[in-house]
Amino acid sequence: MQDKEEERSLVNVEKKLSKDGYNQDFTVTDGRLHTMDTSTNKSYTPEEVTIVDFYRFEGESNPDDTSILYAIEANDGVKGTISSAYGVYADTDTDDFLKKVEDLGKNLTKKDK
Repeated sequence: MQDKEEERSLVNVEKKLSKDGYNQDFTVTDGRLHTMDTSTNKSYTPEEVTIVDFYRFEGESNPDDTSILYAIEANDGVKGTISSAYGVYADTDTDDFLKKVEDLGKNLTKKDK
């Protein structure tokens, strides 16, 4: 039986999401979500993406060291992930963008794993 903490490690979750087609890495700049892959070079507004799932990770020694990994799908089928620190270390551009997506009601309920 796999250790629950090991199962929920960031690396293992990223591997699982990659197998499920979430291969793009996203970043937020100027209020838009951008693919980090320069060959695709796409960007999206909050209205063009859906938060499909998210995973929260806490630091081993410091509860303030928390991050969230979001699985995101764009309206053109591009799937990828973006991570954000949680709390005082949060990237405000990323958090503002994801909050707009959530406010639009486009975040889905988590699927059974």
